[in-house]
Amino acid sequence: MQAFSDAQFLRAVGRPGELPPPGPPEVAFAGRSNVGKSSAINALVGRHRLARTSKTPGRTQTINFYALGGEGAARLVDLPGYGYARVPQPLRLQWEKLVSSYLQNRPSLEGVVVIMDARHPLTPLDRQLLGWLEGVRTLALLSKADKLGRVDQAAALKAVRAALGSEAMLFSSTTRQGVEECRALLAQWLRGSEGQRRAAES
Repeated sequence: MQAFSDAQFLRAVGRPGELPPPGPPEVAFAGRSNVGKSSAINALVGRHRLARTSKTPGRTQTINFYALGGEGAARLVDLPGYGYARVPQPLRLQWEKLVSSYLQNRPSLEGVVVIMDARHPLTPLDRQLLGWLEGVRTLALLSKADKLGRVDQAAALKAVRAALGSEAMLFSSTTRQGVEECRALLAQWLRGSEGQRRAAES
């Protein structure tokens, strides 16, 4: 299936009760504030402004759903960024409740892309999230890789793979490094989910 064709904004959710009914398989994007989640989504779907980007950390305050494929064959989910100190405590707690409700109770969640700055990966907050996602299929995406030289890129990737023991990729929405590889892997996740669903229905 052409998983990343014809992407469109579906819904913004600010409270757990507003989450759309589970349906097509979903891949969620999580990461620290201003790490490049929205830019990564835009690069993957080949659109410049589908997901809103901002230089102001903490701007994304809702879970944003994007439908993929003409008939909504799958969804990408942009989660609020974490770890931005200037966000008021009540709002942070609201975000945490919203995100935890989604990640813990979403039957259509196929996997989570954890985006980390390639220059500063595996911060305590990154590790906390990854630990919380234990048992969930994850991909560590090292964004802003274009800010590093090749030697430092390789060292960062090696360190993250060794620490996590899971899939990790270098990524840059600016130079498009890793875009095709990431898209192919996520499409594989979604195709696998489709195949399992058909088998269960037959």
